[in-house]
Amino acid sequence: MAETAVRLVIDRLVPLLTEEANFLSGVHREVEEIKRELESIVAFLKDADRRADVGGSNIDHGIRLWVKELIEAAFKIEDITDEHAHFAAQQQRQARRRFIGQLRKIACFVIDAKRGHNIAIKIEEIKRTVEGINRRGQTYRLERTTAPANNATYYDPRNDSHFLKEADVVGIESSRDELIARMENESPRLCVISLVGMGGLGKTTLANQIYVHAKGRFDCHAWVETTQTYSKVELLRTLMKKFCQEGEESTPEGINVMDENTVTKKLRDYLRGKRFFVVFDDIWNISFWGDVKNALPDDNQKGGRIVITTRHVEVANFCKISSSVYIHELQPLPREKSWELFCNKAFRYEFEGRCPTHLEKLSHSYVDRCEGLPLAIVVIAGLLSTKSKTVEEWGKLLTSLSSEMESNEHLTSITKILSLSYNDLPYYLKSCFLYFGIFPQDCSIRYRRLIRLWIAEGFVKSKKDKTVDEVAEEYLAELINRSLVQVSELDSDGKAKTCRIHDLLHEIVERKMEELSFCRVLSRIDSTFRGLTRRVSIISSSCNAFEGYTEIAHVRSIFMFDKDDKPNSLVSTILRKFKLLKVLDFEDAPGLDHLPENIGNLFHLRYLSVRGTRVQFLPKSIGKLENLETLDLKQTPIYELPVEIIRLRKLRHLLAYHMTAEWNNLNLGSQRGVKIFKGIGGLKCLQKLYFVEANVVGVDVFKELGELIELRKLGITKLRSEDGRRLCSCIQKMEHLESLDVASINEDEFLDLEFMSDPPKFLRSLYLKGHLKKLPEWIPKLQNIVRIEFFLSKLGDDPLRDLQHLPNLLELLLLNDAYIGEKLHFEEGGFPKLKLLQLHYLTKLKSLVIEDGALCNLEELCIGPCPQLMEVPSGFQHLRNLKLVRFLGMPTHFMFFENFQCLQTVPEVRYHFLTPSEEVLSEALSQQE
Repeated sequence: MAETAVRLVIDRLVPLLTEEANFLSGVHREVEEIKRELESIVAFLKDADRRADVGGSNIDHGIRLWVKELIEAAFKIEDITDEHAHFAAQQQRQARRRFIGQLRKIACFVIDAKRGHNIAIKIEEIKRTVEGINRRGQTYRLERTTAPANNATYYDPRNDSHFLKEADVVGIESSRDELIARMENESPRLCVISLVGMGGLGKTTLANQIYVHAKGRFDCHAWVETTQTYSKVELLRTLMKKFCQEGEESTPEGINVMDENTVTKKLRDYLRGKRFFVVFDDIWNISFWGDVKNALPDDNQKGGRIVITTRHVEVANFCKISSSVYIHELQPLPREKSWELFCNKAFRYEFEGRCPTHLEKLSHSYVDRCEGLPLAIVVIAGLLSTKSKTVEEWGKLLTSLSSEMESNEHLTSITKILSLSYNDLPYYLKSCFLYFGIFPQDCSIRYRRLIRLWIAEGFVKSKKDKTVDEVAEEYLAELINRSLVQVSELDSDGKAKTCRIHDLLHEIVERKMEELSFCRVLSRIDSTFRGLTRRVSIISSSCNAFEGYTEIAHVRSIFMFDKDDKPNSLVSTILRKFKLLKVLDFEDAPGLDHLPENIGNLFHLRYLSVRGTRVQFLPKSIGKLENLETLDLKQTPIYELPVEIIRLRKLRHLLAYHMTAEWNNLNLGSQRGVKIFKGIGGLKCLQKLYFVEANVVGVDVFKELGELIELRKLGITKLRSEDGRRLCSCIQKMEHLESLDVASINEDEFLDLEFMSDPPKFLRSLYLKGHLKKLPEWIPKLQNIVRIEFFLSKLGDDPLRDLQHLPNLLELLLLNDAYIGEKLHFEEGGFPKLKLLQLHYLTKLKSLVIEDGALCNLEELCIGPCPQLMEVPSGFQHLRNLKLVRFLGMPTHFMFFENFQCLQTVPEVRYHFLTPSEEVLSEALSQQE
């Protein structure tokens, strides 16, 4: 727990203070001593955290208090570091100023000396505090090593891994049969089946079902349970013993003292010429395969089969080094299977296994809380089976379920099994994972928002040859691979677009946040601020939530999710009381309509979002936020930025656009950016500038853009034909550009983009909105392009001929007369990777032809409104990977049932229709079904 807080201080804050301590005489030595004390403490923290989590004894209670004291000390170190950083920055600014009069010089010197002296005193106090904490930690370490052995057996939640044995198997029958069939294929090579998923999904249950049904078809078999910290040689010895035990044979003499090489040879000799089957249950370490592969021969032509269960997909991937691997990712049970399992467990011996009417509503609430997690369903339903079948009794448990999961001995297995994944995280990922608890339950978080917040908080450690954004992406990928984070929505290239965590994990995270003083959540149940915390999440609160606190230096981040229409006074209170904030996230606070002028006092602020609010102007003091990295103004009325923004030299993301129309009524005026100003080219750190207007009186926009060569994403509106050459010149300088969105000033103005011989090689997304005379010649050169969107482009020539061989194109959108021809023809071999094709508002289109071998990977097809399209596309039956088809606003003659007979050739496809003629649609659908 405390390890994360202390390591962050060592990694990020203490080195900063050490560098800046040179401004103060005598402080350097104290800071170095604090650093050494903290580093000596870290060695004990992992064990202390584990003991604090186990709890129970007096010494463990003492360790818990010691850990809390250590966290508070780490926070104080961070506080003094931030205060000193602000002080040092003020000194530097004053050194650059020209003072008027000797008296002012003397006054400033006296004030600075006094502030510096106060900081030195605080550092000395912190040093003494940390020394005392370390001494007490040494005492706990001594007690741990000298205390008599404790023979009490602590409950290990992994012993519940076979929990579904007592219940009927529900929801895994088809997976079991499919995987058994894979095991029984005739391949003579060694094959591994990896069952991957979050804790509690039933990996062990599925593996056990496979084992029971298939083991009799092998010459020898073994089931081996592992631990998070197994010994390699002990694992091999256990495997040898299990083979002998299952085969009713005597184990080799002296196996308990055999070294690694000897037991490896014994295993290879034993398995030679045999068709073997092994299950390794609950693997955590990615080096696992390297530990066992030499003992499992792949040269006997018998086809050994191995099943592993793991929460970490990288464990499965590492098996590919020397074996064939099939990864089966377990999913939560669907709703109907969850209900079946719940009723089977809760009413097994009563009501003939069916839910009585008076308990149906409550039962559905319990099932909803479990979100398809078999572990939770079985354990909770099992407890309910012991309760009186009354609404009062069941309702009481539902209300207190969160606290009961922590204290009720029947439910703690859920918490402990799920917590294993968190406890296994390296310290730098624990803070990132805890961040999900800041957001409300069942909230899907935008991937980019999350990454920018992690960076602003200082959680992301830089790596050689990688940007902090790339490192943060790796962090999120690892959390996903460890089955802790669920992907809610995928981007076109398979990356996470939004993500969330399971509600039961969210409850565990909430408790961890409170223990760590990581975040205080203000909700309707408890809306009063109190205690020490680093962050505040306002789900619901009153304006006086922070009354009684004159200045709260320890709070670093504020999030507002309260939808009540009264945030202005609360925001004023926050800015007045919280002086060292790094993050202010007011996204979608509907009542917020302005930011106070004193926001400029937040020297350390790195992240500011007013996205989705009614804020119309930014105060001029915004220019004082010299550490600001992200300014998110999306979907606000803000149109003009204060010129003071040019002082924000660390700004990396300036996000500002506003959509003024729904998707079915879009035009070039629907998308509005902001006006930029002379000097914005000096913001050399900018990576995202989205959207800005091209024509601003008195500003040479393209001269400014030409200076921003670090841009990864650029959106620009109101372009005129004569701007094309200069825009292309700017874009060619942006070597790192990944996304480009350009729009003309109106439908009659051409987008002239022919002046680019060498487009940015990393460009992945291209949005062209406006009349094109022809398709620019550089577009077919975009080897890394993933998504292309044309809007009102009025292309007369079929654009498919030039785009069909782009090797990585996944999404193509032709919108609002992007193409004004009468026929689109997809040729054989064209668009080999395309997954999404959208054809919207193509008023001239009369026919669509798809040859066999075209669009071979298309998964989603959206057509309409296209008023002249008379029939379903010719060759529709060739789209063998199609999953979803949408027909939007198609005319009545298109909806005749005869048109839909070809749809029956692709039976797995889901169809969505939006049309005025609902009766015709209903009839067509019913006849098809």
